[in-house]
Amino acid sequence: MNAIIPTLAIFWLLMIISFILMKRGLSIFNDVAKGMGMFMLEKALGPAIDFVQGKPGSASRTWIMHGMIWTMVASILTFEGLWLSHDPTALHSLGAWGYSPDSQELLYAGRFAGVFGAAAMMIIGAGLHVIPALSGTNLASESNATLVSGLWTLSVLILVIGAHSKEILGVDVMVIGTALQSLALLAIIMNQLLTISNATRPIAVPGWLIIFGLIGDPIAVLSVILSGAYETGVGQWLVYHMIGGTFLFCGIAGVSLYASSMASGNPLWSRTLVGFTLFGALIAINPLGSTDTTMAADMLGLQASEISSSTQDHISGSFLMALAAIPIIAYSSNLLVTLRGKDAFVENADSPGIAEMNMGALLLVPIAIGALFVQTDALGGVGELSAISETLDLLGLWAVLIPLSLGTSLYVLPQVSGRKVLSVSRSRAAFWLMSGGAIAGLTFTIMADLNDMALVEALAENPSSITEELRILGSVTFYGTVLGSIFHCTNVISGQFRGEKLAEEVESSTTLSPHTYELASSTSVRRILASGATLDTEVTPVSQSEESGSATEL
Repeated sequence: MNAIIPTLAIFWLLMIISFILMKRGLSIFNDVAKGMGMFMLEKALGPAIDFVQGKPGSASRTWIMHGMIWTMVASILTFEGLWLSHDPTALHSLGAWGYSPDSQELLYAGRFAGVFGAAAMMIIGAGLHVIPALSGTNLASESNATLVSGLWTLSVLILVIGAHSKEILGVDVMVIGTALQSLALLAIIMNQLLTISNATRPIAVPGWLIIFGLIGDPIAVLSVILSGAYETGVGQWLVYHMIGGTFLFCGIAGVSLYASSMASGNPLWSRTLVGFTLFGALIAINPLGSTDTTMAADMLGLQASEISSSTQDHISGSFLMALAAIPIIAYSSNLLVTLRGKDAFVENADSPGIAEMNMGALLLVPIAIGALFVQTDALGGVGELSAISETLDLLGLWAVLIPLSLGTSLYVLPQVSGRKVLSVSRSRAAFWLMSGGAIAGLTFTIMADLNDMALVEALAENPSSITEELRILGSVTFYGTVLGSIFHCTNVISGQFRGEKLAEEVESSTTLSPHTYELASSTSVRRILASGATLDTEVTPVSQSEESGSATEL
């Protein structure tokens, strides 16, 4: 059965319909739809909406704070999973309390906490600030967005528990967690759509990246259900990567491109590349993620199936994953050059968040290339690289996804709360601990995986002591990530009460575009527009002289 092309065809069609509806609205039903949407977000919740504040920025602040806490929890669970891989009895004493997890359960729980708790909540939280800022309006309902953050956190907690025990008292808790998360996500989507419907100016392309990232999650699931591929291994594998390519990749691209421009003080290097990022992410299959279909199957309440692809699925899937290199390289290069424009990266080297975004963008391309080989191998049914799939997935999570979302949040949080982090030096130390622990620790673990693969191919009967030593070294080094996440979390939380107040700045209407363009020589209008200039950009002639210079008096 061919599953990839039919599923993607439905996905593309639904995305096009969604875009048309967002641009043209629902004709005479516009006012009715807006009124019903606001009623569902606030009045329909009854007294519950009165328990939260509706001050501007409170929703974004709450989501980011929850994401910070989940980052700390995810790092602890992942560290314990790595440690138990070489010391299975390390948590044996907890068995007296009825808690006896193994390495795979802890790593599985760490993935849920890292992807949906840490990264997703920080992406959504940053988007709740970015979309209103680009729209020139306020968030439609701050109260509702603040309230559903608790619902999302509850869903992640249930998923983490379900990673240890899928059924409790005969009830599939994973499906309950997914249902609560879907309800919270639909509320956020409705909130953001109502926000852009009240926009006072055209939304920049990073804003559309965030919107398409949000709606891409439910549309991806709906596409797999409509195509009938949800019970196949290829269908479960595909929906996992479709959500990763829209909700996670588009979301993090949108918020980080906005934050990189605003934090560095530079206009986006190329708006054309932002368009390539959006278009490429929607038509291609993102290779980042695991080759295991268990997470997608568990969240949908299905039985996980083995990946058994047809020749057409193998060819089309491999081609579309290779095609994903275009949006990945476009996004990475755009972000890096924007950060470094006019030496702003060097001048703002101590600014919290820029270093994390810089590292995530640097490592995105090589990790994506490695994931492409692993995913192609798994889709073809060869399985020669399956041993490093899990560790490479962790490397993509802790060296790319979480640093990019964390770096964006470190810029956005002071903007919505009015206070900076407590200590810039502590933030810098936390960056080195998190980045060094994740990169070095997981690199050592991949080396151990490769050593095991070599021993299996050599038909060796006795395991090598080098493998165990590498795993010990990897888990010990990854402990730096745990310390870094704790430092970041406590530094941010303390900053909300004792941090330096942020000076109020007037935001220009030409966000993400240069305010002035210095014209030193003859040029074309095309080149000026390619630099990101808009109709409001002031072109300033700069006089030049051919006379030789003279010594400068000091």
